[in-house]
Amino acid sequence: MTLVYACIAPHGGEIIPELASKAMLPKFEETRAAMRVLAKRISETHPQTVVIASPHNLRLVSRIAVVVSENSSGTLEGSSNRFVSLRAQCDIDFGRILLRQAEKEGLPVVGANYGTATGSSSDMQMDWGTLIPLWFVLKEQKLKPKILIVTPSREIPLRKNFAFGQLLGRLMNKDRKRKFVFIASADQGHAHSRTGPYGFSPVAAKYDDFVLKAIRENCLKRILTLKPRFVEEAKPDSLWQIAILAGINEIVPLRSRLLSYQIPSYYGMACAGFEPN
Repeated sequence: MTLVYACIAPHGGEIIPELASKAMLPKFEETRAAMRVLAKRISETHPQTVVIASPHNLRLVSRIAVVVSENSSGTLEGSSNRFVSLRAQCDIDFGRILLRQAEKEGLPVVGANYGTATGSSSDMQMDWGTLIPLWFVLKEQKLKPKILIVTPSREIPLRKNFAFGQLLGRLMNKDRKRKFVFIASADQGHAHSRTGPYGFSPVAAKYDDFVLKAIRENCLKRILTLKPRFVEEAKPDSLWQIAILAGINEIVPLRSRLLSYQIPSYYGMACAGFEPN
């Protein structure tokens, strides 16, 4: 057993039909269709554990978070007061293995629980970066794998997130009980529109082009060369999760396939699948 599939998946709320207004629904259709391709492929691998790297769960300053709650649940509100909800069991056994080994290797990792130590009230809030990609897997495909939420850190050197990905790859390779899927929940540059909350910068398009080329050429490690000022101007929400995937790819060779890229709003969204060689 090992990593059987990985992907880069966006988390814009309007991808889920129930959360999109009538005006926005068709604008996200290309990405929505690609998300369903990714989810179907995940379903075909029958994973026991889905590891998802989200930038919007616990953001611990200068620390990578590993959620070791027994459960995670959340609700998102869309237009016209419509809601979607999701709940999943967490793979705390693998989470604790990951946490212990990361500590041994000197990586800046912290385990995080919420509520009670165990039981149904041990329940970490499911953020939108987790819920939206998993919606297509757990709800639309009706899968019931356990999940493991990790949140990278933007304050530590990018190579530390990469090294965390390498550790994930090694632990997945050693596991004899589980088939794993990894999801990098990632939106791209957020400065594509003057009317957006981050304004406009031409660097956003340059950043997205760089990431898309790295995906197409199956060389995610190239993102480690990006300069902090360039990244800051582009306002991405993807670099750190993709760095984890790039680290995994160093241990478990993967071949990439870009499925879609859109800018339906002020941020870019890319869907890409990664199959083991």
